Amino acid sequence: MGQESFIYSFVARGTMILAEYTEFTGNFPSIAAQCLQKLPSSSNSKFTYNCDHHTFNFLVEDGYAYCVVAKDSLSKQVSIAFLERVKADFKKRYGGGKASTAIAKSLNKEFGPVMKEHMKYIVDHAEEIEKLIKVKAQVSEVKSIMLENIDKAIDRGENLTVLTDKTENLRSQAQEYKKQGTQVRKKLWYQNMKIKLVVLGILLLLVLIIWLSVCHGFNCTD
Repeated sequence: MGQESFIYSFVARGTMILAEYTEFTGNFPSIAAQCLQKLPSSSNSKFTYNCDHHTFNFLVEDGYAYCVVAKDSLSKQVSIAFLERVKADFKKRYGGGKASTAIAKSLNKEFGPVMKEHMKYIVDHAEEIEKLIKVKAQVSEVKSIMLENIDKAIDRGENLTVLTDKTENLRSQAQEYKKQGTQVRKKLWYQNMKIKLVVLGILLLLVLIIWLSVCHGFNCTD
């Protein structure tokens, strides 16, 4: 994949293009500018238009539009990854200052070479970026499944409060059973000890009776 996968790029405030970059000749800038005029100005969104085996990709955020024209052989996700890098760099350099007052194409000299470097970086790391995008998509899918399962649980009435209450009830019951078990063991121990003392008392009484009988029969004296 060569750097020629990216054809043209610009950054605009509203419909005014502040910086643009391309190494190619053609009608790409005019088509991209026409698309820019049709973009919803109030929404933060991503848009992709297809034209003549090329994609016109837009990232709109906070009144600024970031665009890149690429060959349709390049995935949309990679093009958006490029726009995310351009947006972050542009906001870091000009956010809250120069960007809000710059006139049309006045940042070409400063930011044009920057867009070129971002194009090179994305193309050189396209494979790694696509793998990362797939991983993120899988994570999002798992997250969606988990949220769906939670929604189903809530629909069944098993909301988090009920589940927490059930857990607390089970724990309380377990503690009560443990307390009752301890009390039963103590009661059994006392009863067992009581029986042993009664038996011991009876044995002592029998021994005393036998001893008295023996002594009386043999006229025991000192």
